[in-house]
Amino acid sequence: MSAELLQRAREGDHDAFTALIEPHRGELQAHCYRMLGSLQDAEDALQDALLSAWAGLGGFEGRSSIRTWLFRIVTNRCLNVLRTSGRRRVAAAQPAISPPEPSRMGEVLWLQPYPDVLLDGLPDQAPGPEARYESREAISLAFVTAVQLLPPNQRAVLLLRDVLGYRASEAAELLGLTEDAVTSALKRARATMDAARAPERPSPPPAGGPEEQALVDRFVTAFTEHDVDALIALMTDDVWVRMPPLPFEYRGTEAVHRFFTAIDAHRRGIARMVPVRANGQPAWGEYVRDPVTGALRVTGVLVAGFAGDRICELTHFETTIAAHLGLPRTLDQDSGLRGSSADPGGRAAL
Repeated sequence: MSAELLQRAREGDHDAFTALIEPHRGELQAHCYRMLGSLQDAEDALQDALLSAWAGLGGFEGRSSIRTWLFRIVTNRCLNVLRTSGRRRVAAAQPAISPPEPSRMGEVLWLQPYPDVLLDGLPDQAPGPEARYESREAISLAFVTAVQLLPPNQRAVLLLRDVLGYRASEAAELLGLTEDAVTSALKRARATMDAARAPERPSPPPAGGPEEQALVDRFVTAFTEHDVDALIALMTDDVWVRMPPLPFEYRGTEAVHRFFTAIDAHRRGIARMVPVRANGQPAWGEYVRDPVTGALRVTGVLVAGFAGDRICELTHFETTIAAHLGLPRTLDQDSGLRGSSADPGGRAAL
């Protein structure tokens, strides 16, 4: 951190302040997302926190790095959001079909995917020495969903200690807690996360590599051919299917088979599946054809989680997040976009 840059920012130079915070913006936003589970909430919390940092820059004494000072501000801003407002109820459109009996009703209905483009160039690829989670796992939908089940303080402690790698004394300073309180909160948070974690699974194939692409191609082929049995054959025995903000969740191949069989007619209305990436995972925008104009209109986003050469989770989201993933609201019918090399007709979807 340049002392001259800091001094200029303190004197009211907003360009200097931007230069101070810009190297940290990406990891701060990812931290807000892990805390809140919603990209839109994370953007709002980060913006508010940075406004507070700008207003309070005169109080920065330089006893910590500017990065740690910013993490203190954004973490406490997220805690205020969690403590004062609770989670708002998320309106969900009624499903087009009557779904079969779910395995359970989901709790994290505000969950949204996180675009991979926002992960590009993050400086936090080598977290501190105390970290327990690798960067890829710590942004996955499964991890973020589990974090949402923690009380606010436990959530903050777990992310600061086990994801960012801060020491107990540093996390205590950031949160205004005693070190004993941090240690106790971390113990309880780890117990909850361990209980929520799936049994040991094979690691997913390398992102963007040939193994992942081969699995993506097989998955898309199963969809294009509307072959439920072939789709189920690609899944782990304990696969999850979720669809926030709808609460219905299905676990296991038998329940998922019933679900996909029930929605088969609805799936056939999808005209194109456009590949993107979210949470370090393959994802697709789903498009239906307008019967009047012939244009393609986005109707949902599907994110897949892999374990070895199998699918371990599918999460379907509504269209509110599509633009953040670079998915246009409509496509020209001759756009030429396709779901994968195994998708010559551009048809597939949930």
